[in-house]
Amino acid sequence: MKNQPTPHTGRHFLQIPGPTNVPDRVLHAIAFPTIDHRGPEFGDLGKEVVAGMKKVFQTQGTVVIYPSSGTGAWEAALVNTLSPGDKVVMFETGQFATLWRQMATKLGIEIDFVPGDWRHGVDPAQVAEKLAADPEHRIKAVCVVHNETSTGVTTRIPEVRAAIDQEKHPALLMVDTISSLASIDYRHDEWGVDVTVAGSQKGLMLPPGLGFNAVSDKALAASKTAKFTRSYWDWAAMGESGQTGFFPYTPATNLLYGLREALKMLIEEEGLPAVFKRHDRHAEATRRAVNAWGLEVLCAEPTEYSSSLTAVLVPNGFDADRVREIILDGFDMSIGTGLGKMKGKIFRIGHLGHFNDLMLCGTLCGVEMGLHRAGIPHRAGGVAAALEYLGAI
Repeated sequence: MKNQPTPHTGRHFLQIPGPTNVPDRVLHAIAFPTIDHRGPEFGDLGKEVVAGMKKVFQTQGTVVIYPSSGTGAWEAALVNTLSPGDKVVMFETGQFATLWRQMATKLGIEIDFVPGDWRHGVDPAQVAEKLAADPEHRIKAVCVVHNETSTGVTTRIPEVRAAIDQEKHPALLMVDTISSLASIDYRHDEWGVDVTVAGSQKGLMLPPGLGFNAVSDKALAASKTAKFTRSYWDWAAMGESGQTGFFPYTPATNLLYGLREALKMLIEEEGLPAVFKRHDRHAEATRRAVNAWGLEVLCAEPTEYSSSLTAVLVPNGFDADRVREIILDGFDMSIGTGLGKMKGKIFRIGHLGHFNDLMLCGTLCGVEMGLHRAGIPHRAGGVAAALEYLGAI
């Protein structure tokens, strides 16, 4: 007789670092009847969500919304600003930086891929070194992942911008914020970013299906001479949405309903500063639990700790995916797997999006019970350490 899956009651805990839990009111908004995407009601919706996303990106510039995944928004950033054979600098901070490089290579872009250990963010000194060695300005862009979802490491973008400015280099700065936007403080204009890439399924508390670009005037100017063929991703057509509210092709109307509701929750009700503070607090509580267990956070530099997720190393000789299997089967909770080089070495706890203290406590309880059942050497008291921190604030 085959083993039967463990029956579960109650609600599944989705604690991967995205897609994240979607609030009920956002789900209800997505269920509204679809309307004419060429009618006046849609025009108002389109203008409203573009204006809201400008507040999230903290920009006065152009914001483009695509019916796409974040991968589509990656491609849009590249093909709108670059030409075949252009050179860019990218940094091996984790799996998603590696995948962005693979995409760029397929497009015919020359990549200078700076190796990394997957435990640190981008080193601004290396940015300066690469640009200083390029007096002919062959490098057209510096591409950085702000919060590396595969590792829980957050790069210090203002320092990267300062390194570019130090060398007086004209390269564009492109930043992936797919797992940081609306979770970690991010300032497109103030930090001098030229193209910011984002997706709907993490801090914005939506299902997958919307991709975003925030675009500087410098990047828009570059798009006028960029030679990559583009149609679906073309900023020229999409950029009019902010003025008219309409899209050049059929939009994801029901996801835009959900986006409008999520923006109301994030901006009008909680407020972005409080959102960022909440994420910081939950991340600190999680790290305190990990330290109390006697385990190690993958991120090796405290100034680069992520407030969206925490990646936890398991001791040598143990399989992190086995821990995940035990937690899923025993407690109906999903936590993130290790990706790429970290497969089997780490598990990832997502603490971003629609999330509160009690949800975090339940998550950490599930992890602690899973560590015990999996026989992972650890100390008791991780949950208690988190509770002590949360209860004192």
